[in-house]
Amino acid sequence: MIYVFDTTVFILFFNSYYRDSFPSLWQKFDQLVANEQITSTREVRRELEDYGDQELQSWLKTIKKLFPTPTAAEAQFVAEIFTVTHFQQNIEGKKLLKGGKNADPFVIARAKMLSATVVTLERERPKSAKIPNICRHFKIFCVSLEEFMKRENW
Repeated sequence: MIYVFDTTVFILFFNSYYRDSFPSLWQKFDQLVANEQITSTREVRRELEDYGDQELQSWLKTIKKLFPTPTAAEAQFVAEIFTVTHFQQNIEGKKLLKGGKNADPFVIARAKMLSATVVTLERERPKSAKIPNICRHFKIFCVSLEEFMKRENW
């Protein structure tokens, strides 16, 4: 199983599951990363670079392969997502004001191209343009961090 992590999942890991306090969790996480079972996208990395946590920033410097540049197929799928007028709401005004960073559609596109599962903290809501709603529309598996941990027997 391959998982594509959203920005918020990485932030929660570094904010709540400290390496010193949860060593077995981090061993399992690091093993999945090494086995390329956890991946993400360059756009997530860009969002994370704006986040101030020092441990996260240090970790980002050691992890390059986890955040590949989107492929042409992924970019094409991002365009397909935004052909659905309702999903154009996913480009929030505040994201545009922060330099236009919006990793969500790239996370979804990477999962689609890899037949992978998206892991996010977002919840599906009626008539929303959140990651789980978009995933459901395009028949892409999407789970919460808790569901991911259960699937991996953490």
